[in-house]
Amino acid sequence: MLARFGRALADPIRCRLLLSLRKAPSHPSDLAEQLGVSRTRLSNHLACLRDCGLVVAVPVGRRTRYELADPRLGHALDDLRAAVVAVETDRTCADADDKDCC
Repeated sequence: MLARFGRALADPIRCRLLLSLRKAPSHPSDLAEQLGVSRTRLSNHLACLRDCGLVVAVPVGRRTRYELADPRLGHALDDLRAAVVAVETDRTCADADDKDCC
């Protein structure tokens, strides 16, 4: 699972897609417009995220809506973002001349 999650996060568009779907489910056309990418490109990224098991396609009439496969993924993304911010803060602090910074 971690390898699949890492593969998904390896691309900035897929990261933005996951963060967008963390907020709310959405249709591909809306996601493409929101992210400023072509529908074809978006479709390829959604297929990757589906193959990784991170998103699911939900039929809604004649359209398809995408959402996170598990609500806990949203929490994991939030935790990961918080951890990255903490690491960046610590690194900046460690690189500072002031030894008492941290």
